[in-house]
Amino acid sequence: AALQKLRGTGDLSAELEEMLAEQAAVKGQRAKNPWELFQNPALRWQLASIVVLSSAMQLCGNDSMYFYAAYVFKEAGIPQDKIPYVVIGTGSCELITSVTCNMIIDYAGRRPLLLGGYIFMAGWAIVFMVALSQQTQISWMPYLSMACIFAYILSFGIGPAGVTGVLPTEVFDQMSRPAAYMICGSLLWFNLFLVGTAFPFIVKSLAHFCYIPFLVVCVCTALYVWFFLPETKGKSFLEISEEFRKRNFKTKTREGFYKGPEEIKTTTL
Repeated sequence: AALQKLRGTGDLSAELEEMLAEQAAVKGQRAKNPWELFQNPALRWQLASIVVLSSAMQLCGNDSMYFYAAYVFKEAGIPQDKIPYVVIGTGSCELITSVTCNMIIDYAGRRPLLLGGYIFMAGWAIVFMVALSQQTQISWMPYLSMACIFAYILSFGIGPAGVTGVLPTEVFDQMSRPAAYMICGSLLWFNLFLVGTAFPFIVKSLAHFCYIPFLVVCVCTALYVWFFLPETKGKSFLEISEEFRKRNFKTKTREGFYKGPEEIKTTTL
């Protein structure tokens, strides 16, 4: 009854069947602590995925764009008293695209949104650094810099911002999800502190090319998503778990099934 009220429809047999199957799969288990996830080889790639993506959320440099926003808008000729409202506009763009991402995520898929977001951010980072270096030499460069700020924030919102928070629910079972979200939240705040502390020193050292570290993070994260993160769209939790199981345990039997460490010890391969 509660599920019908939540979904607004009476046909919930497929979803209910999936929930019961997941419940049966974790029967007899207890809720895990965060440090237990690091000790469990069956969760190796799930944990690596959320660590990489949660860290990249802050290390990609999206929040650092706001550091430059006021300067770029001033150089573009926007009146000083209007700049705070334009900066609010950039934040509004991020909010709108994050909401849009949640609306299209089930149609576009997780991997395409993440890949597209980080690839576009890497491209805009390059253009932004070039535009900053030429800011005083070419009259229209401030406008290009301003466009890069909006484009970078939009790329972040439509991809990483909307998808990253969904993944722990899809790749961890009911007993591991709370611990997984604790790890994600801790990484988000720690890396936000790290970027906020380090960015002024990065600007001082690299000047207009201060986005090189963020460019590297975007490229590396896109490569990780391409090579290691399976698509979860339209798949049940058990199907997603099986894909990660194949990565976690590479040993394969003659029958074609992937075995965990305890099964391998008792099975003749």
